[in-house]
Amino acid sequence: MMRCVLGIDGGGTSTRAVILDETGALLGIGISAGSNYDDVGIEKALASVQTAVQQARERAGFAVRRFDAVFLGMAGIVSDKDRAVIRDIALRLDLAEPGSIGVDHDIRIALAGALSGRPGIVLIAGTGSSCYARSAAGVDWRSGGWGSLLADEGSGYWLGVEAMKAAVRASDGRGTPTLLTQSVMDHLHLTDINEIMHRVYSIGLSRAEIAAMSRLVIDAAHAHDPVAVNLIVRAGDELAACAEAAARAIGLEAPEVTIVGGMTQAGAVFLDPLRMHLRARLPDHQWRTPELPPVIGAGLLALQHLSITVSDTTLQHLQSSLLHERG
Repeated sequence: MMRCVLGIDGGGTSTRAVILDETGALLGIGISAGSNYDDVGIEKALASVQTAVQQARERAGFAVRRFDAVFLGMAGIVSDKDRAVIRDIALRLDLAEPGSIGVDHDIRIALAGALSGRPGIVLIAGTGSSCYARSAAGVDWRSGGWGSLLADEGSGYWLGVEAMKAAVRASDGRGTPTLLTQSVMDHLHLTDINEIMHRVYSIGLSRAEIAAMSRLVIDAAHAHDPVAVNLIVRAGDELAACAEAAARAIGLEAPEVTIVGGMTQAGAVFLDPLRMHLRARLPDHQWRTPELPPVIGAGLLALQHLSITVSDTTLQHLQSSLLHERG
């Protein structure tokens, strides 16, 4: 019987599962609710993984069975304790033999997917931001990604906070007049900028609500607002600094660099300043457009556990299967 592997991408808002065979063919995909156990707890995280895997099994036409290898890339995994929690979830669900279960943070599977398993650097710029680098020898490094209070520069959340700061600075005379003042007021349904304190401190704003205001910065930058343009340039430099730090830490001299996350949907207005700063900080880097999604990266890492070489043919199988799935 052909060997099959399972890849899991467990995020804060959704969990994805893929089943691949040893040729790289995509057999089934499943999706469920978030499984960051810091947010939802262990039992809900387990339930989300179970639901996504069951959907993938149904799509693949499989009866309940163990996989030959499984790799779980999960949000919030930063310590050995975290890895043990997720490994225990996989064991409770009887996904694979204990020695065939791999667990790591979701940034690792983002790199594995974006560069089709090759070493390099991935930047994540979504609600939060982070950077992960890995060498051909398996030496890795994370920079950034310390959360919104400590280090989340270049993220949607960071841009949202900076948009509000720019609005209040312009309003009290400390900053340059900007389109962001009115757009922030409109977005928060304020009739007077002084109402922003009540909106932020009394009513409150979630991380997702603040990150949504990054769109205001993008729109103002498209309108050539100098304050918004400067914020995006700063975001690009902060992200490039993370890539530089990671490359320096593990000795990557001419790394492939890619970026994933919701902020990339802004297009050139966001990516061009980033690429400018990357050229300055890592002049020998090679820019790459993401090739495969993170959940496929998890599947590739599961295949690697079985010492299956990720060949060009394997990647072609994956890409064609994804196109068929999306079609």
